[in-house]
Amino acid sequence: MKMQRRFRPGSGKRALDAKARAFLDEAAAQAPVSDPLDRIPAPALREMFNPPVREWERPLAPVARVEDLRIPGPAGEIPVRIYTPEGEPPFPALVYFHGGGWVLCDLDTHEGPCRDLANLAGSKVVAVDYRLAPEHRFPAAVEDCLAATRWVAREAAALGVDPLRVAAGGDSAGGNLAAVVAQLARDAGDPGLVLQLLVYPVTNYDFSTASYRENGENYFLTTEMMRVFFGHYLRTEADGADPRVSPLRAKDLSGLPPALVITAGYDPLRDEGAEYAARLAEAGVEVVHLDFEEMIHPFFSMTGVLEQALEARQAAGLRLRAAFERARA
Repeated sequence: MKMQRRFRPGSGKRALDAKARAFLDEAAAQAPVSDPLDRIPAPALREMFNPPVREWERPLAPVARVEDLRIPGPAGEIPVRIYTPEGEPPFPALVYFHGGGWVLCDLDTHEGPCRDLANLAGSKVVAVDYRLAPEHRFPAAVEDCLAATRWVAREAAALGVDPLRVAAGGDSAGGNLAAVVAQLARDAGDPGLVLQLLVYPVTNYDFSTASYRENGENYFLTTEMMRVFFGHYLRTEADGADPRVSPLRAKDLSGLPPALVITAGYDPLRDEGAEYAARLAEAGVEVVHLDFEEMIHPFFSMTGVLEQALEARQAAGLRLRAAFERARA
């Protein structure tokens, strides 16, 4: 399978976007964190990081309906938020897992992407508030995300969803969870997914890539932050070799659903996202890899700051809509 890789215009890696540079400069000028991140308790980290994420968005797009539910999970109820666009059921559905290093963020921080994707794809979006680390370490998040995806397919009729048109997606750690859910669903034959949307996904427990060396400092997401996130998420370092943590290490990627992989040029995770896209293509999976060479890691959540955030969401929405249409044909 030949991978479609689409880069921004220009040759080679583009210079950092001027608005992204201004954002980074402003963030650096704010009061610095005095303690190392690994010494700050997770609840305090959430208080530091979650509110700004919500502030990066332009005004939230209206949708026809928003509903909060609690669904059965492997260790108790899982909160979900369902976004329904205008239209008539049955809708396709995107099960969406937020980013935040398996430690940060929640349903509120990712309202913007979920609302936009619902409208752009003409799809219900089921956002999953999976259990966070370190209170709940691996594989808790994986178990919750797989359970939520299966619940959407199982309860499709009651939700007004077409069970044959379900996709999984997420950004960063959420992209990691979407890739893992796609692998586990393939292995179990339940549920069948029509697309995996992977926005700058974590795909490997490995800090040695060129993109970590180039972008591990000064571009918002840092190597230190990723080490802290993995330190909170993993039970032991040996978990890092598990494909449910590092989907890039899975021996067989054949038979997975088509993928849209979005990466950012100034992101420590750039290379592992690109490598996962390449490996999917080598395994015969239909892949589109869209690289925003002048962007930084959190740009998909920054429509109020960076125009490219909406451009990336529009690309994701179009790809989802096409996958859903093909599945209905």
